[in-house]
Amino acid sequence: MKAVCWHGAQDVRVETVSDPKILNPRDAIIKVTSTAICGSDLHLYEGNIPTMESGDILGHEFMGEVVETGKEVTNLKPGDRVVVPFTIACGGCFFCNKDLWSLCDNSNPNTWMAEKFYGHSPSGIYGYSHLLGGYAGGQAEYARIPYADVGPIKVPDGLSDDKVLFLTDIFPTGYMAAENADIEPGDTVAVWGCGPVGQFAIRSAYMLGAARVIAIDRFNERLQMAKEQGGAEIINYEEVDVGEALKEMTGGRGPDRCIDAVGMEAHGTDAMAAYDKVKQGVKLETGRPTALRQAIVACRKGGTVSIPGVYGGFVDKVPLGAIVNKGLTLRSGQTHVQKYLQPLLERIQKGEIDPSFVISHQMSIDDAPKGYKMFRNKEDNCTKVVLKP
Repeated sequence: MKAVCWHGAQDVRVETVSDPKILNPRDAIIKVTSTAICGSDLHLYEGNIPTMESGDILGHEFMGEVVETGKEVTNLKPGDRVVVPFTIACGGCFFCNKDLWSLCDNSNPNTWMAEKFYGHSPSGIYGYSHLLGGYAGGQAEYARIPYADVGPIKVPDGLSDDKVLFLTDIFPTGYMAAENADIEPGDTVAVWGCGPVGQFAIRSAYMLGAARVIAIDRFNERLQMAKEQGGAEIINYEEVDVGEALKEMTGGRGPDRCIDAVGMEAHGTDAMAAYDKVKQGVKLETGRPTALRQAIVACRKGGTVSIPGVYGGFVDKVPLGAIVNKGLTLRSGQTHVQKYLQPLLERIQKGEIDPSFVISHQMSIDDAPKGYKMFRNKEDNCTKVVLKP
């Protein structure tokens, strides 16, 4: 089969690899019908996530048609269309039973590796380094689905791939980001980053009762999408000082809730941003937390900072004093996708949201290297690339 394989920083290739096989009675094999390039895939593309190996198959946002099941998978049958959560979870451990699916104790075979970085291991993730399991990803013609008896959700008839594909990751991620922000009716929410996760965080903030959402980015096409599709007020951080603008827009109090939907490769215009870029370049810092610093300083006293943006290791000069002295709450985590699949699917079915609004480009899987480059460089107003194997 064809698959998108990682071979180093800014080096992805479409190659012919072996078809996946059933390895465990709880496995399924699906024929991938749609898969996407995620913003967090760009961290791999830039070489910022450790334990990648040459030839690893990329991709954690994918869906398709079941072609084979293990003998213990009784909930699925060949021909079923399914959406696959990017977090791999067993369904029976302490954390899965608490709906903390991305913290599953049993799905990462390389637990020892993750424990060295984080103290404890999160769940396995498709196509996202050996630190998180070394699983083959879904940017391929076929994919093996472990724990298929608890993970995938069937797609109802009449819903296109484009409407449900993002249930795999970015729609639940944006929604959980808004939920983690503890939004109360009437709140003002500031969202750093108007990429796909930021766009879903904006829409989700309104679903959860926000009165105002202020979106921060530097790319006009993304800011316009946040304004026109999401109903947000917008700030271009290359044109104004974000902190001062937020104070002015909130009467000096600051936003009630702040969401960092950027993560470890944030850009900025000040000396601290330059400092981060240099330190990350020489491996003395694993992330550039410009957006996180701004969110912490801007957030009102007693507010909440939600962090869906991916951070892989260590960052410098986080204003801990502001967190403590303003009494802030910080919440984060990989998304517990399985928790949100059914309720968010129902929102799509009711017409409350059509997640396909973020798609700007659809390509053949053969064009994946071009898609990565385009998405990374924000060429041709690119906001989201969907690949069709």
